[in-house]
Amino acid sequence: MAYYVAVKTAVLIIFLSLPALADFAGGERAFRSGDYATAFKEFLPLAKQGNADAQFNLGLIYLSGLSVPQDYKEAAKWDRLAADQGHAGAQANLGRLYDLGLGVNQDYNEAMRWYRLAADQGNAGAQSFLGEAYEEGHGVPQDFTEAAKWYRLAAEQGNAAAQQGLGFIYREGRGVPKDYTEAIRWYRLAADQGNALGQYNLGLIFDAGWGVPQDYREAVKWYRLAADQGHAGGQSGLGYLYEQGHGVPQDYIQAHMWFNLAGASTVDFVKDRDRVAKKMTPGQIAEAQRLAREWKPKVSR
Repeated sequence: MAYYVAVKTAVLIIFLSLPALADFAGGERAFRSGDYATAFKEFLPLAKQGNADAQFNLGLIYLSGLSVPQDYKEAAKWDRLAADQGHAGAQANLGRLYDLGLGVNQDYNEAMRWYRLAADQGNAGAQSFLGEAYEEGHGVPQDFTEAAKWYRLAAEQGNAAAQQGLGFIYREGRGVPKDYTEAIRWYRLAADQGNALGQYNLGLIFDAGWGVPQDYREAVKWYRLAADQGHAGGQSGLGYLYEQGHGVPQDYIQAHMWFNLAGASTVDFVKDRDRVAKKMTPGQIAEAQRLAREWKPKVSR
């Protein structure tokens, strides 16, 4: 009789959990399809019941302002609840919130604590963030060897930011022997995933001829991909190649436009725009300004 009761209870528990699992699956489907309002509706009751995955997903919704007003405090609240249960993604995101001071008081020590907890579970985002922290020396003493270690762990999992970071480490020879071949390999992996900084740095490699034959056409290709995403370095690099006629026909209108766009986010590039303007007619300047006004960033895929 006791065995029967135990089995009946176990079956009851399984059946009681099925609606919750169904609700979570429905929330995931809605999230993937871009129906964030439905996803929020499905995840909220589960998150209140303590479901760590639902709590993490609510954190993402509040972090990005998907169907709700962006609210870093709410993101931190839900991430903390999931992180306290050992959810690696939530730990990584909570670390980032502490790192940047979003929704919580900026605290590098707390950021590093959460990053490590997530990184030790193999979370590539947290490993990449740790690599960045060691490279820049915030929250920890600057240590390029440690930066290379964490970047590599994340890069080998396909994390584009870490691949870009590891490429830079190899290019500069920080914590590893300088190796342009390795730098190019990692930059290319990041760039092929649409990472704008990786695309810019790959353009710079071909522009300068570091470890490869100088190839302005390849430089144009990679600068343009970065520039189209709004990366100021890519925009400036492309502007310079148009100004000089390297890899593209010389075109002061295009050069002015790209320098103008780059100068909107980095004032140092304004002088490049003004230098080119001295070679242009008023009509050419007006056309370049029109192109800059009408320009819109492209999302890399």
